[in-house]
Amino acid sequence: MCEWYSSFKGGEMSCEDQPRSGQTSTCRNDENLDNVRNPINVDRHWATEEISEISGLSWSSCQRMLKEDMNMKRVSTKFVPQFLTEEQKNNRWNVCYNLREQAANNPQILSRVVTGDETWCYGYDPETKQASNHWKTPNSPKSKTARQIR
Repeated sequence: MCEWYSSFKGGEMSCEDQPRSGQTSTCRNDENLDNVRNPINVDRHWATEEISEISGLSWSSCQRMLKEDMNMKRVSTKFVPQFLTEEQKNNRWNVCYNLREQAANNPQILSRVVTGDETWCYGYDPETKQASNHWKTPNSPKSKTARQIR
């Protein structure tokens, strides 16, 4: 506050910053932007730490370039109940229909069913929410992944 007062008292009316000595920021140039953009184009699931290691830049520089220069943000995929093609849906319907017909024609068919304990088996190894995070731009489509079903 005292510096401003003495500047104005001395006749200085400019509020602009004066040039200062010191090193200018050189990390946000086209070459470094490409070094950050290339890994993202290969795999959008990479975290900022991994991009930092690949590009050789600091974590904060990578984060700033991704958010400010490339207008990207980190989002998680949206879970949907399941992804089945029309062919898979028709196949599922046919299998159920055939099983119902067999049960109607042969009541003993249920005695041939092998049972086990009450352990649930999953159809795939689900990824964690953290693993499903990826970088996207405002123009990118929303990504989806199937919800884990028992």
